[in-house]
Order: sequence, then C-alpha cells, then structure tokens
Amino acid sequence: MIKTVLDIDGMACSMCEAHINDAIRNNFRVKKVASSRKKKKTEIDSEEPLDEAALKSVIDRTGYTLTGIHVS
Repeated sequence: MIKTVLDIDGMACSMCEAHINDAIRNNFRVKKVASSRKKKKTEIDSEEPLDEAALKSVIDRTGYTLTGIHVS
C-alpha cells in the first residue's frame, strides 16, 4: 500500500474536505482518502503510485492550493 499525503491550503469546512475527497475518488483509483481542514492535509492510500502532475491538476481545478506532496 502506498500512502500519499497532500498539503492543501484553502479548506475551511467539512464540505471543503468532502469536495477534495470526491475529486480524488473521481480521478484516481484509491483505497482510502481522508482530508483534514485543521491539519491542511489529505491522506490517500492506493495500490499504485499516483501521478503527481495529475494530482496537482485535479486539486487546482477544485480551487484549493496544493502546497506539497509526500509519498511513503
């Protein structure tokens, strides 16, 4: 399992978290995605590595700002 953590600015409420989660689920094959507006992070579990350029594009289209990507 690959864990990808996104640093995201601009989430202000639970609907913001849901918007990010839906965008990730609709564009990538993931096992789990969870966002936290308080931590300014989205954690994604996937079987395959996720394309970082595609992640940036998807987050940009939501109106939020991707400030970092960490893969472990």
